[in-house]
Amino acid sequence: MDFDVIVIGSGPGGYTTAIRASQLGMKAAIIEREKLGGICLNWGCIPTKALLKSGEVYETLDHLADYGLSVDKRGFDFSKVVDRSRKVAAQLNSGVGFLMKKHKIEVIEGVAKLEKGSPAPKVVVALNAGGSRTITAKHVILATGARARTIPAIGLEPDGERVWTYREALVPKAAPKSLIVIGSGAIGIEFASFYRALGAEVTVIEALPRIVPVEDEEVSKTAQKAFEKRGIKFRVGASVKKLSKTGQGVTVDIEKDGKGESLQADVAIVAIGIVGNVENLGLEALGVKIDRTHVVTDSHGATGVAGLYAIGDIAGPPWLAHKAAHEGVHCIEHIAGLKPTNLTSPIPGCTYSNPQIASVGVTEAQAKEKGLAIKVGRFPFRVNGKAIASGETEGFVKTIFDAQTGALIGAHMIGAEVTEMVQGFVLAMTLEATEAELHATVFAHPTMSESMHEASLDAYGMVLNT
Repeated sequence: MDFDVIVIGSGPGGYTTAIRASQLGMKAAIIEREKLGGICLNWGCIPTKALLKSGEVYETLDHLADYGLSVDKRGFDFSKVVDRSRKVAAQLNSGVGFLMKKHKIEVIEGVAKLEKGSPAPKVVVALNAGGSRTITAKHVILATGARARTIPAIGLEPDGERVWTYREALVPKAAPKSLIVIGSGAIGIEFASFYRALGAEVTVIEALPRIVPVEDEEVSKTAQKAFEKRGIKFRVGASVKKLSKTGQGVTVDIEKDGKGESLQADVAIVAIGIVGNVENLGLEALGVKIDRTHVVTDSHGATGVAGLYAIGDIAGPPWLAHKAAHEGVHCIEHIAGLKPTNLTSPIPGCTYSNPQIASVGVTEAQAKEKGLAIKVGRFPFRVNGKAIASGETEGFVKTIFDAQTGALIGAHMIGAEVTEMVQGFVLAMTLEATEAELHATVFAHPTMSESMHEASLDAYGMVLNT
């Protein structure tokens, strides 16, 4: 064997897996067809956050008077905003390259295809530099990720000019004056938030009855009101029938409650989900089971084909970078014969809009659907001292406890920097904390995280500051 393990794909799941393999004494290789760091680092998680920060800072200028401040002139250079986000991505791409060298992981640049072999499939790489190379390993791990879902039949297919996915939305030639976002999940809402902050007229179309539909219903309702306050328009419960490109932009025909409507804008962003990158890998010939563009695996990432594993987006939801990395570490530790990290650890979800949204565990509706007796607590930021002092009083924290055991089973937040705060609840759930531990925890004052304590107290009728 050339290697102990070959990882195909260098996103957060892939490169983390390769590093952990090296730490465990394995000879590892990673194959990447584009840039180290994958979609998340180069075209997703990281550069979008850089754009959102620029939008957030610019939007803050509207409220300087609230802080006793003023500026003579406001404006932005869109090309520099985009350039900053690309430099951030490039810096982290370079960082992944350093980590590969540090851990003596061989990076092979090219497109991989699997062929039958033993004890694991052989990997034939069409090298980017030309030619090909066949390599073997005891174990092969697929971490090829996913891409934006499109529907060409009704015009939902990117052209780089008028119709964008997240990739085109990151590097446009100019900021659009009007924008239609199709889909109100995290990707759609984040781009809606960014472009609206820079002054674009934004309309979001969502087929389901509420926006950010994976979130708790109270969070969804509060989010829509907050976004509408910022000028974003919504068409909820509306299905897209057709998207047409025009000389001036796009026209999106929708239907809601049996009534049709045509919307016009400069550009449309398609954010209706993702599909796994399973094509052209030779999976069908090997007998790998694929379900709706995702590789079917067991609880350790094994595919059913000897020596072949899959982690991250290609292995199914939730489609999150941190979930991919966690799965990768679990998979390689299992391969190494160790007791692997717990794969059922709670996984937080975050949306970096303004206001931010963060959650972990079950929603109130999901808990009731399971027939659980629950205790629910809430605490608004409008009465939190730090939030008032900071002028960031929008939103709330919501906690859900199992009434019988006292276990924290869900937490849902909307407001400033809740994507940082949610980790406290994630840690509590990982340690199987009950209301007793959370009530006994001392939270620093003044902090917005005190709202987490108060929401936990509120679930048991013990809230102190409302």
